[in-house]
Amino acid sequence: MLLNVHSQYSLRYGTMHIENLLMEARAKNIHQLVLTDINNSTGCMEFIRVCRKHGAGFEDRHGVYWPPYQFKPIVGIEFRRDEQLLYIGIAKNKEGMKELNDFLTLHNLNQTPLPFEPPKFQNAYLVFPYGKRNKLAENEFIGIRASELNSLAGKPLGHLQHQLVVLHPVTVKDKIEYRLHQYLRAIGLNTVLGKLTEKDTCKPDEVFIDELELRAKFECYDFIVSNTQKLLDSCSTDEYTFGKKNKKYFTSSAEEDLKLLIQLAMKGLGYRYGTDNKEALMRIQSELKVIADLDFCAYFLITWDVVRYGMEKGYYHVGRGSGANSIVAYCLKITDVDPIALGLYFERFLNYKRSSPPDFDIDFSWDEREDIQNYLFEKYGRNHTALLGTMSSFKTRAVIREVGKVMGLPKSEIDDFVDPSKEIANRNNPIFKKIMAVGTFMNDMPNQRSIHAGGILISEEPLTYYTALDLPPKGMPTVQWDMYEAEAIGLDKYDILSQRGIGHIREAVKLIAQNQQKQIDIHDFKTFKEDPNLNAQLKAGTPIGCFYVESPAMRQLLKKLGCDNYLTLVAASSIIRPGVASSGMMKMYIQSYHAPDKVKYLHPVMEEQLGDTFGIMVYQEDVIKVCCAYAGLDLADADILRRGMSGKYRAKVEFDRLAQRFFSKAKAMDREEAVTAEVWRQISSFAGFSFSKAHSASFAVESYQSLFLKTYYPMEFMVAVLNNYGGFYQRWVYVHALQQTGAQVNLPCVNHSDAEVNIEKDQAYLGFIGIQGLENRLVELIPRERRANGNYADLEDLIKRTGLTLEQALILIRIGALRFTGKSKKELLWEVHNHLGNSNRPVAGNELFRLPVKPYALPALATDLVEDAYQELELLGFPLSISMFDLLKTPYRGDVLAKDLDRYEGKIVKMLGNYVCEKTVHTSQNSKMWFGTFIDSEGDFFDTAHFANRTPVYPFRGKGCYLILGRVLMDFGVPSIEVMQFAKLPIVDNPVLQT
Repeated sequence: MLLNVHSQYSLRYGTMHIENLLMEARAKNIHQLVLTDINNSTGCMEFIRVCRKHGAGFEDRHGVYWPPYQFKPIVGIEFRRDEQLLYIGIAKNKEGMKELNDFLTLHNLNQTPLPFEPPKFQNAYLVFPYGKRNKLAENEFIGIRASELNSLAGKPLGHLQHQLVVLHPVTVKDKIEYRLHQYLRAIGLNTVLGKLTEKDTCKPDEVFIDELELRAKFECYDFIVSNTQKLLDSCSTDEYTFGKKNKKYFTSSAEEDLKLLIQLAMKGLGYRYGTDNKEALMRIQSELKVIADLDFCAYFLITWDVVRYGMEKGYYHVGRGSGANSIVAYCLKITDVDPIALGLYFERFLNYKRSSPPDFDIDFSWDEREDIQNYLFEKYGRNHTALLGTMSSFKTRAVIREVGKVMGLPKSEIDDFVDPSKEIANRNNPIFKKIMAVGTFMNDMPNQRSIHAGGILISEEPLTYYTALDLPPKGMPTVQWDMYEAEAIGLDKYDILSQRGIGHIREAVKLIAQNQQKQIDIHDFKTFKEDPNLNAQLKAGTPIGCFYVESPAMRQLLKKLGCDNYLTLVAASSIIRPGVASSGMMKMYIQSYHAPDKVKYLHPVMEEQLGDTFGIMVYQEDVIKVCCAYAGLDLADADILRRGMSGKYRAKVEFDRLAQRFFSKAKAMDREEAVTAEVWRQISSFAGFSFSKAHSASFAVESYQSLFLKTYYPMEFMVAVLNNYGGFYQRWVYVHALQQTGAQVNLPCVNHSDAEVNIEKDQAYLGFIGIQGLENRLVELIPRERRANGNYADLEDLIKRTGLTLEQALILIRIGALRFTGKSKKELLWEVHNHLGNSNRPVAGNELFRLPVKPYALPALATDLVEDAYQELELLGFPLSISMFDLLKTPYRGDVLAKDLDRYEGKIVKMLGNYVCEKTVHTSQNSKMWFGTFIDSEGDFFDTAHFANRTPVYPFRGKGCYLILGRVLMDFGVPSIEVMQFAKLPIVDNPVLQT
């Protein structure tokens, strides 16, 4: 009898998860209900599936068995405008749900408000709130609450008698959740709790009540109950099935798809291996059979078509993911990873028991991906194509901020509550305790819908059978649920991703052609991986700017391994991941790498299966190998375990069952219990963070391409890094790296700079993009006007040709962009007020005749490098004229330099370092510690470790130079400093503030 049930997907409104919602309905003996979340259909398919699960009986995550209980799931959408209920749509069937989704989608995509007058639905009902409508169509009803029944007394109902239905909305579970609902509403309305009105929230009685109790409330109007029951009886979701929903064919049939796939694969086989490689031929034939039998031909061909389109446009791509284990993918040029050369494990990629196709992550440059997405939308149609959504949830810090705001707390107090350095003091604060109490209910609740990093869905049916579509800022239709729901429905995503590393490579190649007139074959990977100069840079751990190998942790790992070859880099790309590193396996791997003859294998199976990695699980494939060989699990079960540990599997009950099976089957094979426990500990340590070997190999290929450019063309490469918005570090680090290549890095100049950084020979000019506060219009206009009509003569010329305002002119002067005039900043600041210091704005444009300006004399105005540095800090985020060390009040630069640290092992040293970055980690005792990265006065990197017992509060105080006292520790030949004392040093005062 419940026509209007809200779940948590009624964002910042409903409080119940769908599973909890149905458990509450069971407790109240309710068998029919309609899920109608507000302006979305996110939970509809999940609702249908969970209802069916209850109908079959199930075991919950606590191991409790729940016997079958029959629910009749009905779905719809509650439509609201400006927070006010318009009408409730209830789908009669699958076509009705499509009509409701189409209607909402139309208004979402066109960004128009929902109409007060709804369209005529053929397969859906509409329920209007009581008192809001008189004239009704055949499929329209008036919903009346029990509290509103008195208003019917004595009124002739006439034609309305057959169109009145019970309206008992459900939004919360109980009084506690009603209070939570009030917090959510205040957050959603961006107001404080005290300002909420009755219209802003649901009614306190919007809870589940027993159906008999609900019927009793309407006993004097039994026809209303009868109308409601007829409506419910006429609705069904039985047409919904969950299985393969992706586009079936790339061509016109499965036969044609297979024919084309074989043709393309064989052509690629000749390109990759030649015509007489029997091993490659056998493997490609074996793979093609599995792909055809599992009906994945279209999936491969659509992915191939994406790559083909990109290559025809001149785009560079990197193919990775488990699909890179496939020789078919290699021959189709989806990936550049040779699975035979690397011994990649085919069953990690695909096996006969796998229901979904493997992952292909196709990376394009960050500024080319949108064109690829548009191609897919145009080719497969906007009714069948959409971006994959995601659901962001409330997390602890966000909860503290949001709840604090609606409680009316000042920003300063909220900032204190999220300040890690005040964590201990906050624990005893009663207001903080109250916030955290609310947070226990709110944590992990859905907060807002967003876009998946790169997933695209291409379905056989129109997607609106399953979801309404949103139009996020990305500007492309997006489904209203996430990858887990897509997989449950039967839709497999195509991952079209972007990364800046590809942009670095692409632009560096272009700059080299322009600046040095050399053409680079960046795909000559076989030469790159054997180049001793590239491998020397890997071993030295100096690949700043290079994709995936530039982070502090990765640089240290490369140095600890003495990594000087491709295969070691492939392994390093995976063992750096948190799952391997945190389990202690990374340290064991480094030890074993340097002393392979001393390796003690946990079990002969580990030596047999993992000999190449010294008995240590490094790749996701290793989980499958060990589960099969050690415990006798079949490939499908082993892959489910692997997926469960990678966070991509939601069926926890089945996962737990397989974990138990691992132990029982190992015991049946007479494995020692202690050994089995340790094997399982190592397996579970992967915890969602390890890579497949093919994935790591793909990353390593791109790393080598970046290394080649950085090694032989360092200036152009670092400019490309800067122009593609850097990588792991802040922008100033890459400017520093550019300076270290020998380039002369200049501040922006209106007669030399472009929007981005440019370079000619060894002269690099920072671009206008990096200047804080400079309008986007001027970023593009200043260089465009200069190219069209020549250099700017002076300030007045610049003003007249670009229409500069006073505010924008001041920014350009203060950053030094008019130094070509030969005048000081202060002279120019004086002059600009003569031109723009009144209300009349000059009109941009060229003058036929230019009248000379009368000269005038100014007193001598002093210039100051420190003042310039402060202005650069403000406008660029870092000083360029002088270094941060030169801004210090002290001339002291430390007793030891980074290059000499290895001579001081075990000794206490005092150093000065310019802060680069930090990382917070939790120890096994659940206390916090920090790792820092700094640059010394000679420009070399060094690393620090800050333990909680030495540093009881959060140690870092933002950008600047720090005085560091600590003991030098050596780990596999790599020094770091265990910090004992640590303080940020003051810089000299701004001269402007002293006058």
